[in-house]
Amino acid sequence: MQQVNFYNRHALHDVAATRQLEQQATQALPPHALMARAGLAVAKLALAIAPHAQRIWVAAGPGNNGGDGLEAAMHLQRWGKQPMVSWLGNAGLAPADTRLSHQNAVDAGVEFVESPPENYELCIDALLGIGSQLREPAGPMADWIARINSRSVPVLAVDVPTGLQADTGSACATRVKASHTLSLLTLKPGLFTGHGRDLAGSIWLDDLQACQAFTTATAPLPASVWLAGRPTALTRAHASHKGSYGDVVVIGGAKGMTGAALLAASAALHGGAGRVFVSLLDEQSMPLDPTQPELMFRALNSLPWDNLTVVTGCGGGTAIAAELPQLLKSARQLVIDADGLNAIAGSTQLQALLRERGQQQRATILTPHPLEAARLLACSTAEVQANRLEAAQQLARSLACTVVLKGSGTLIAQADATPAINPTGNARLATGGTGDVLAGLIGARLAGGLNAFDAACQAVYQHGWVADHWPPEQALTASQLAKSLVTRT
Repeated sequence: MQQVNFYNRHALHDVAATRQLEQQATQALPPHALMARAGLAVAKLALAIAPHAQRIWVAAGPGNNGGDGLEAAMHLQRWGKQPMVSWLGNAGLAPADTRLSHQNAVDAGVEFVESPPENYELCIDALLGIGSQLREPAGPMADWIARINSRSVPVLAVDVPTGLQADTGSACATRVKASHTLSLLTLKPGLFTGHGRDLAGSIWLDDLQACQAFTTATAPLPASVWLAGRPTALTRAHASHKGSYGDVVVIGGAKGMTGAALLAASAALHGGAGRVFVSLLDEQSMPLDPTQPELMFRALNSLPWDNLTVVTGCGGGTAIAAELPQLLKSARQLVIDADGLNAIAGSTQLQALLRERGQQQRATILTPHPLEAARLLACSTAEVQANRLEAAQQLARSLACTVVLKGSGTLIAQADATPAINPTGNARLATGGTGDVLAGLIGARLAGGLNAFDAACQAVYQHGWVADHWPPEQALTASQLAKSLVTRT
């Protein structure tokens, strides 16, 4: 068993892959062995997170997740604790393994209670687990969830918190908020995106030694998604120069929105681009930024787009739509954010040009937040958030590009790559301009020679890492974020 270090790379498996692994392990192991291991793991973690707790309420569902809870209660009883089990199952209808775990609990003298106890020091949520994919909790289960969430005691969720969708990170209206989650066999994508980070608490993994049960001929299951780990540190050769790290041009900043373009340019500059140009769409634009004299301002028609990494859309307003056709045709590498995305969403011509870029193997990265993704997909924001992973993959496939779907557990998707969930970042980034900073940083990584997928993964990770390590007593603004991209990594 191990606590998940969010800064390491981890393979994530969806419910279908987890079920397949479970079936393989069940066939290779003696009857009930997998549930016995799961219950023991739950009991051990319960002791670790609340070693002095005596009264432990186990809320157990009717299926195998409930069986894991029953098995854990048996161990806790034998170890001198006072587990109290509320079970929604029926010994005559329960799955075979769960029936056996129920009998083990009865034989050990575990107390069964019909309603939740008034006083307890730890709760084990063994109601649904990955079965939360199937239904909205109702009736007594919903009442028990309300009780779980009403008490200020540790809550250990078995596999995933009840009500959290293991594949997507979306959540039912009635769901458990856990302080700890023990994911069994595999780590699930939904723990790391959408509502997962808020509901799962600290995440632990126990693979139940399932792999030891397989023969060498059994191929390991490929990851459904990767939790992106800490990228390799960027190093620079001593014998290098500004031309070694690429040129970025930021095109945006329509009237009244100059700041967005300057934030993106500042991020590209501090993110390590060799040279950074700025082309503002405001006809009355500034010729120089005295606070950042390294930025070079140029007229839009004077730039050799075919040799540049272009970051566009940041503060572009409606004016950016007129420039996008030429950018899509000519830019060597292209990052499109904000108003650029809205323009593409409203134009089949721009969408066709975007697909042509993909056919020509020219790097293009889109950086939508959920509302912008919904516009691109012609659906609602709620539909995007209901399955963030599928939304990102659908965009990547349909528009032949790399997609960074921002939000809790930002997703990076590309048609020919296993998608990744970024583990870094927090609510400090929920402030104006941080998206512009991300776009500029992605541009710097592209200009520095990374491919589109790796550039996106590394930039998103670094962007969130700065927020994770920001001094708690200081507010984080977008301009400070941009200037800290190098010094804090």
